[in-house]
Amino acid sequence: MPDLVVDGGDKLCVQLLIELRGHVRRAGPGAVIHLIAVDPAAPVDLPAWCHLTGHTYLGPVQGAERPTYALRVADAAQETQESRPWHAT
Repeated sequence: MPDLVVDGGDKLCVQLLIELRGHVRRAGPGAVIHLIAVDPAAPVDLPAWCHLTGHTYLGPVQGAERPTYALRVADAAQETQESRPWHAT
């Protein structure tokens, strides 16, 4: 079971990642977050962002009604710029 479910609606991945940064901070290390994302780039962008930041990408959530992807929040993650989630600080 996830600690937090984030419904990204129809937002583009860049918008989702900007929002996800805040959710990750509030959830804290070890938390599992499920991100609902219909953007076709999500299955590529989310694992890449997790690799960049150090969070663990857990993959697609099987049996979910909408496209849902899971990640585990890292204890010591690399921060990214506030409005540019692809750029480390």
